[in-house]
Amino acid sequence: MSVASEIGAFAGVAAVLTITPGLDTTLVLRAAASQGTRNAYATVFGISAGVLCWGLASAIGAGAILAASPTAYNWLCIAGAAYLIWLGIGMLRRARGRGQREQSSDTTAISPPSVQEVPLRSWSRGFFSNVFNPRFGLFYMAMLPQFIPDDTPPFLMGLLLALIHNAIDLIWFSLLIVGVRPLGHWLNKPGVQRGLDCVAGLVVIAFGAELIIPVIVL
Repeated sequence: MSVASEIGAFAGVAAVLTITPGLDTTLVLRAAASQGTRNAYATVFGISAGVLCWGLASAIGAGAILAASPTAYNWLCIAGAAYLIWLGIGMLRRARGRGQREQSSDTTAISPPSVQEVPLRSWSRGFFSNVFNPRFGLFYMAMLPQFIPDDTPPFLMGLLLALIHNAIDLIWFSLLIVGVRPLGHWLNKPGVQRGLDCVAGLVVIAFGAELIIPVIVL
């Protein structure tokens, strides 16, 4: 097959992977709802950087290392699960803090200020949630080489395909961010933001548990 046809086929697979609800969608929606557009895009760019890392690793054959070494895979699962569970607990603690500030505001009749994260923190959340996800990495590493023709440089083709995936991510997540914007007034209510942090925290912890349970059982 030609390079153009391989790119088109990969774009279709990447689009399905992107729009399927998962951890990335949870993080972007949570950032858009509670931290605003700037932090939501910082999360998207962090996710894109993680995808780019896995794409380049796939192009140079790093997937063979994880596939051939159960120990390396298990340790990556442990690191990923620890990070996601820590991240989820942080969201739950944030929700608890919002509740305490609401109680304080009821007592003092002063509205508590909304705490905004720096964009770098949102970026790192998106980046590390992808880099520490071995299941996504193995899937990506198994999928991407199939779209690299034998007569093309693997590294350059892998970089191109990863950038195409990043472009699809940016388009899709932009639609989600724009879709959330009309709900901004309602989403800015302290009770709603507390509920969003609780839901997002539990979802992220569930993803972490899904990573670590098979390792513990085995």
